[in-house]
Amino acid sequence: MRIDAHQHFWQYNSAEYDWIDESMALLRRDFLPADLQPLLQENDIQGCVAVQARQSLAETQWLLSLAEQHTEIMGVVGWIDLCSEQLPSQLAALGSNPLLKGFRHILQGETERDFMLQPAFVRGIECLAEHGYSYDILVHAGQLPQVCELLKKLPEMKLVIDHIAKPNIASGQWQDWADNMEELSQYPHLYCKVSGMVTEANWQSWSAADIEPYLAHVLKTFGAPKLMYGSDWPVCKVAASYGQSLALVERFLERECPGQLAAVMGGNAVGFYSLNS
Repeated sequence: MRIDAHQHFWQYNSAEYDWIDESMALLRRDFLPADLQPLLQENDIQGCVAVQARQSLAETQWLLSLAEQHTEIMGVVGWIDLCSEQLPSQLAALGSNPLLKGFRHILQGETERDFMLQPAFVRGIECLAEHGYSYDILVHAGQLPQVCELLKKLPEMKLVIDHIAKPNIASGQWQDWADNMEELSQYPHLYCKVSGMVTEANWQSWSAADIEPYLAHVLKTFGAPKLMYGSDWPVCKVAASYGQSLALVERFLERECPGQLAAVMGGNAVGFYSLNS
């Protein structure tokens, strides 16, 4: 089964999506399951995981309502206030929905790099583990030293780094990113999504040659059994079509690890998120 392990839906408004600036103006519209479904079909993708784009409990509930209506949405990664004293009771209330697989916080938007290390936040992630949920780590490469510290504080649970930790591919950012990713890859329970790379490259003139060294590094360090493909649609549209984003990863895998192609393109996501296949 081929799975897109990372995509988004939204009903656009400028207040809640103020990060969509003029350079990304083509994203200033609604993106809903009816827009994605033909792309999945055209690219032989049988299901997807919808990931939060707003930091509200309403976002989690909205995504779950979409998943209940559209069978191609096989799982939801929502948002919840990890520092809230009500977290256990809120998780208990959500726990009856089998489509809810995990949670994410937009750490890349936090100006304080130690935000993720505050005791209440760490305890919140521990609480997710206690309730059987996964956690998606969304950071940029400059926050990886803090992620290395965070992993030391967490139990063995389902963790995944989104978008290969967003190295600045356009500027050639490499060594610190590569070293930190190698350190993080030593945690056997930490996965990595090969997603979101075209938007870290030059939007107008990227090539596979720009991005493949980064793919090769996460393949070497994490290993194919801990990689998951995700399109990051519709955000990818600023730099590439759905098909181009997919082909970039698939062609690399076909050449470098053909025996693991099916796992990275779906099997690993089914296992990690406990998707009903």
